[in-house]
Amino acid sequence: MFDSRGINTTSGSKPYTIQLLANDNDTAGLMDALKIQQADVFGYSMGGIIAQQVVLTHPEKVNRLKLVATTCGEKESIPPSPQLAKLGREVIDKLLNNIPITPQEIKVMASTSLGPAWIRLHPESLDAIPEAKDLFTSIPLNTVVQQSKVLENWRATNWNGLCDELSKISNPTLIITGTDDGTMAPANFLIIAGKIPGAWIVQIKDAGHAVMVQYPDEIGKILNIFLSTTAQSN
Repeated sequence: MFDSRGINTTSGSKPYTIQLLANDNDTAGLMDALKIQQADVFGYSMGGIIAQQVVLTHPEKVNRLKLVATTCGEKESIPPSPQLAKLGREVIDKLLNNIPITPQEIKVMASTSLGPAWIRLHPESLDAIPEAKDLFTSIPLNTVVQQSKVLENWRATNWNGLCDELSKISNPTLIITGTDDGTMAPANFLIIAGKIPGAWIVQIKDAGHAVMVQYPDEIGKILNIFLSTTAQSN
């Protein structure tokens, strides 16, 4: 695991684009620096988009591809609801300008990440709503801000995503999503799977965008089955 350019304690300059985060100076470059000729590549959420770009740009560096709770980009993917996107931008603006975030805003964001089914099964998960200052305790604020900038850069440059290129991927591919992902609509995994020949697809019932936190044992078992069953692409 590593922090991409400009995120957390990794230095780097703008613009933060998916192509930049995957190229010879970043993900692929890190593999070269570590003398990793090939690897099984795993990407979650935005990391899943970077992983797709890596295998498209540097197919020789990737054995098997594993994507969780992600999308193939702006053109064909299903975006989050306008209300959620608006709330996300407002929260980021408040964080950047030291404006208080309301408990209701925090609750909506937590609910979106967990999904309605998980909250119905685990109502206690929303009992202790964190303070705004603790909202991103497990994700550095700088990471949240930089990821937001990547998203805004996509829209500003009319980035069309990777959907049209996915048919070029011949690597064994696993795609996992939660049935209640409110951040990356679950149907996005069907779009990706429909374009990558032979892709494995798995839906985790009652999981939201936080699927790996909600069902870590199940995710681990699925990954192990995939890795033990499929042959390396090389």
